Amino acid sequence: MTDATSTGPQPARAGRAVDEPHPSGDDRFLVIDKYLKRAKYEQDQLIETLHIAQDVFGYLDEDVLMYVARALRLPPSMVFGVATFYQLFTFEPAGDHTCTVCTGTACFVKGAEDIVRAVGEAYVVAPGDTTEDGVLTLKTARCVGSCGLAPIVLIDGVVSGREDIDAILAKVRAATAAPATVGAEGGDA
Repeated sequence: MTDATSTGPQPARAGRAVDEPHPSGDDRFLVIDKYLKRAKYEQDQLIETLHIAQDVFGYLDEDVLMYVARALRLPPSMVFGVATFYQLFTFEPAGDHTCTVCTGTACFVKGAEDIVRAVGEAYVVAPGDTTEDGVLTLKTARCVGSCGLAPIVLIDGVVSGREDIDAILAKVRAATAAPATVGAEGGDA
């Protein structure tokens, strides 16, 4: 993390219309600016602002965290602390495809750990990591709230429930064989 004087994208404030091109050249910052303007740059909007930033960029890098800190007039250490506290936020780009396995109680009982292990072994990737070739990110989620469909697996955001390991592996293979769609969210849970 760098200090608040580092260069990088600057948040919009009075004097620049939100619909003008962003000074950084990256118009994804306009989405954040639009939300911040609506939220009146209130500091209590930090978590929601981080969610929006991650939705737009796919992950939170140092420039984005500094941008949010400046926009909300918060110390960078606070923004970084909040972002690292919640498991939901990521700091590295996801792979072209994402496999998220629910590991909540119902899914655990129905074999979620075996699914995580099987996908991990098949793609040589640990939970929370991306394959070396950037094709697949394997994630786990504490609970996705659909316990009646346990075990739940989200493959590129598409829910699969009540399926065995072979069926899940077949779906992951099919997804990773297909070209990634532009702007895929990765199915974060």
